[in-house]
Amino acid sequence: MSDSELSVNGLPEGMQVRQPELDDVDAILELVAAHRRSVGRDGAVDGPMIARQLTGVGSWTRRQLVVTDADDRLVAWLSVHDRAAGRTVIEPEVSVDLPDDVADHLADCLFAAGRRWAAQIAKARGLKSTLLDGHAYADDARQQRWLASAGYEKVRTWWHMSRPVEAAEAAGLPGPREGVTVRRVDKHDDGLPVAQDLQTVHRLLEESFQDHFSSYRESFPEFVMRLREDPGHRWDHWWLAFVEQDGQQLPAGAVVSSVSPPDASGVEGSYIDYIGVHRRARGHGVAKALLHTVIADAAERGRNRVGLEVDADSPTGADGLYTSMGWQTEYVTQSWHVDLDLR
Repeated sequence: MSDSELSVNGLPEGMQVRQPELDDVDAILELVAAHRRSVGRDGAVDGPMIARQLTGVGSWTRRQLVVTDADDRLVAWLSVHDRAAGRTVIEPEVSVDLPDDVADHLADCLFAAGRRWAAQIAKARGLKSTLLDGHAYADDARQQRWLASAGYEKVRTWWHMSRPVEAAEAAGLPGPREGVTVRRVDKHDDGLPVAQDLQTVHRLLEESFQDHFSSYRESFPEFVMRLREDPGHRWDHWWLAFVEQDGQQLPAGAVVSSVSPPDASGVEGSYIDYIGVHRRARGHGVAKALLHTVIADAAERGRNRVGLEVDADSPTGADGLYTSMGWQTEYVTQSWHVDLDLR
């Protein structure tokens, strides 16, 4: 980016901005870890994910900067993610060691810069408006204060849940109901997935979520690119479910999962990025069959947990299904939104 694009107006005295570099990864990991500790979220930070977002594949859809103080200490990181047409994620990370007045000042500057970048991204896409998407932990009053100051409103609460996995579950879980089948997406001889199956997964998820909160149309290339940015992405973690109706096997649901980084015990987990059941197939046990598939797969691979995120305000009662199958909430986050009108 040019110097003018990187500029941030009104920074606190002595602070400067620059593009992030791979050498910044360790400092940013500590920045994120300290933030999490401040809201009661101890544990490892996903280093490979942050490295990808900073300078790797994940950086391709992001505009970013880091802020250093007068002693050249990295004190903030701003990421503006062009997630999909009409949806931009604004993610400022500010050091918890800064005095409150300095941190508040810096956060205001970063949210303003993020808004400017989001407008540029939307205009480049030929849009007249875009949704700015911000996030905060439920216990993070500081971040919530900054979001409110920048004009965002809290619109949703999310439960981040985890379920322990035992090795014996690899063969002990019930199979799908009669008339329901689950299989992995097909692959070519070179190991790459068959495009038709990937497109079916995308279509099923789009149609399954179109009546959910804040649903928006994400193109197939955007969907696949975003998932592949995750270092835990694996093609053999995509599954399709089918139901038999009138003698035909109709696509009924899909799940996309990934590998979670090792926990404090050094063991990897599985994470359910997306699970969706088409409206025509609801009530056939499709969701439970897909969940059992991911649990069994995790057990076979020697993993110790399966994580997922659920909308706390969802009218579908998905949280009840997850709780009945052993999931428990580990922490809670919030979505904050504001519409940016470019007209």
